[in-house]
Amino acid sequence: MDNQKSHVIVLTYPAQGHINPLLQFAKRLASKGLKATLATTYYTVNSIDAPTVGVEPISDGFDEGGFKQASSLDVYLESFKTVGSRTLTELVFKFKASGSPVNCIVYDSMLPWALDVARDLGIYAAAFMTTSASVCSMYWRIDLGLLSLPLKQQTATVSLPGLPPLGCCDLPSFLAEPTSQTAYLEAIMEKFHSLNEDDWVFCNSFEDLEIELVKAMRGKWPLVMVGPMVPSAYLDQQIDGDRAYGASLWKPTSSQCFTWLDTKPPRSVIYVSFGSMGNISAEQIEEIAWGLKASNRPFLWVMKESEKKLPTGFLNSVGETGMVVSWCNQLEVLAHQAIGCFVTHCGWNSTLEGLGLGVPMVCVTERSDQPMNAKFVEDVWKVGVRAKKDGVGIVTREELEKCIRGVMDGENGEEIKRNANKWRELARSAVSVGGSSDMNINEFVVKLLEGKKG
Repeated sequence: MDNQKSHVIVLTYPAQGHINPLLQFAKRLASKGLKATLATTYYTVNSIDAPTVGVEPISDGFDEGGFKQASSLDVYLESFKTVGSRTLTELVFKFKASGSPVNCIVYDSMLPWALDVARDLGIYAAAFMTTSASVCSMYWRIDLGLLSLPLKQQTATVSLPGLPPLGCCDLPSFLAEPTSQTAYLEAIMEKFHSLNEDDWVFCNSFEDLEIELVKAMRGKWPLVMVGPMVPSAYLDQQIDGDRAYGASLWKPTSSQCFTWLDTKPPRSVIYVSFGSMGNISAEQIEEIAWGLKASNRPFLWVMKESEKKLPTGFLNSVGETGMVVSWCNQLEVLAHQAIGCFVTHCGWNSTLEGLGLGVPMVCVTERSDQPMNAKFVEDVWKVGVRAKKDGVGIVTREELEKCIRGVMDGENGEEIKRNANKWRELARSAVSVGGSSDMNINEFVVKLLEGKKG
């Protein structure tokens, strides 16, 4: 096996929800004999700890703090394109000079300019989608003119091949309200416009999970399923000691979580987390807090800057029943036998983790692809329920309590648990030896080991 011909740079957008799946993909490639290097920004590079993967910085033009330093999202993305293209090219040249030439760039689909870099250098390019294939299919249809924006005003429900009927409240916010996130939407649409120019287009999903879409789109688009990108210890165990992604932009407070969880009965604890990008209103936090208390169950709640938003007297009133921490290793928590339910924003990584670890979900969505992920959780995979919002967009304490009881009690709860176990096995099977995702990754590796390009 000639590793001189098989070195992959994996380029990630510098947010926790993007670094995790792309770093995991790099680890998968390394475990199959490729040399893999993660390229990320200067201010995130020190947060990466993955012994089998190299880590190299590139610049987005804001080396102290990235997006927070920029005057707007447009300015940030434009700077990342200009400075990132130059510094990524320099990185490839550096490796060439050191006798370890790069023959493929796998890049986050949020950074579509990386395709131009790869083409200019004459090496392979592979886009990596960090959302579901179902969400991707909607962008693909818009690019082809088969759908127009905004989707909301067209019909009461949107019916598309391979997808369940989607109401207004199920649509990704980028598509329902495109003016709210213009710069991100432009980056996404730029990527879909050049989809057929990539040598590969990978998606962090697996065929069984979106089988109707896979059937409907076969032969029509280039997406290849390689997920779920969840550390190997929780699924197939092909990578020794792979219990964490290997990247944390926050410091976990894990030991106290697990000491507390160890005292709780099996499947009794509600785990609550709204992801790394969550920004929930004080009013919504208050409703969640009292809803958790009303459920009369132990809960572990991950909330950054917790002291600023929790209702006065809440922590005292719940005592040992509840624990609030600023960050933790979510996978380790979801894998703990005490966890019985996951209250989640339904970001795609969290959804895959809930599915991969077989934990029933209560979906409290905010934006982006979350509403559509929640639609699948409730109506397609049937592994949870979606909390309904009131007239001003708040999930009330009564609604949350009802949803928690719905997934943890009674016949409905038992059916959800059975489905959660089924999907856990299917996720494991996809990435295990001979599974659909594993074989798709192997095909990629074999092609790169031939080393014809670059």
